[in-house]
Amino acid sequence: MKEKTVNKSILFLPFLQIPSGHHQVAKALMEGIQQNRPDIQCEKLDILSYSFGKIESLVSNIYIKWIHAFPALYSLIYRKSVYKNLEENKRYRLYEVLFLPFMRRLLKEKQPDFIICTHALPSYMLNHLKEKEGLMIPVINTYTDYFIHRFWGVQHIDYHFVTSLQMKEYLKQKGIHEDRIFVTGIPIHHKINKLNKPENRLKQAIPLNILITGGNLGAGTIEELVNKIKADSTIHFYVLCGTNERLYSHLKSLDKNNVTPLKYIESKEEINELYDQMDAVVTKPGGVTISECLFKRKPIFIYHALPGQEEINLETLEELGVIFPLKQWKDEEFSLNDWLSSFFQDSVRLDDYQSRISTYHQQLATEAPSKIVLDLLESKKERT
Repeated sequence: MKEKTVNKSILFLPFLQIPSGHHQVAKALMEGIQQNRPDIQCEKLDILSYSFGKIESLVSNIYIKWIHAFPALYSLIYRKSVYKNLEENKRYRLYEVLFLPFMRRLLKEKQPDFIICTHALPSYMLNHLKEKEGLMIPVINTYTDYFIHRFWGVQHIDYHFVTSLQMKEYLKQKGIHEDRIFVTGIPIHHKINKLNKPENRLKQAIPLNILITGGNLGAGTIEELVNKIKADSTIHFYVLCGTNERLYSHLKSLDKNNVTPLKYIESKEEINELYDQMDAVVTKPGGVTISECLFKRKPIFIYHALPGQEEINLETLEELGVIFPLKQWKDEEFSLNDWLSSFFQDSVRLDDYQSRISTYHQQLATEAPSKIVLDLLESKKERT
């Protein structure tokens, strides 16, 4: 009698339900996996909602308001709690008390074959269960920033998808064998086509098309930045407003001929087409947006960073040489048009930037992250 085939399952664990990079990366991996293997069951679950129900929405609202109302305080606490003394292995006992019972229950209920963490909190809990209770389910950390803070579980996690060689070296110094580390970049959706070599577009092409974005929530100081745009037929700006209807209406009311506000775009095909029409992107250092721009080889200009992880992303990306901070853009005499025109007329600077982008790409695994997950799943099957 033929044995019945049991479908494999992968559990994805982001945190909170706000439309963050943790969810975008999980969704990108899920769709990439199911495009190749529709028989594999993929489920995405927020451990906070699973554990405490409606409290999640309260926590999300407090989190967003805190970042915007007290940015300096948030930044200070974030750095002190997770980014100070990185060499130390800190215990977060309160989180263990709050979440470990629910994590045990979740694993017993779902019994996944693989777990992928796109946020540090579930990673920390699973690392604890592997160390203290012998949890055998393979776990992948998929980092959604350009650094690793100490809330991430590291030592007992099976595999790590990192964004740069620097992150790989950090993990190796922590004692992680390099066979368990994959330099993937931050995973992006398979419908966003990667460019394997620089575009041959003429450097003097007119008009230049520039995308301004502030994340899905339309966060940041976009209105102030748009005030730095003067009427100029040589550059056209497209502003992604995310789900921020007030921002969209305000930019519409300005009636600037060279500024086009755009509402939230859900379709990845449309996002892909939009990127392809752009010459550069002015943005915040959110992990997913930066990753998409890097894979599209678009020059990246940073005008604002939210406190905490985005600030550290900015520092790390500047060290990698793959972004340009617009440090003086709030100066009274600053003109975004003039600054960008000057950049695109400097062929030496453009070529140097593309060279640095090529160097970054050469560090990355040639296989897509979703394909690596499938290979790891197959290798687990062969071992068992």
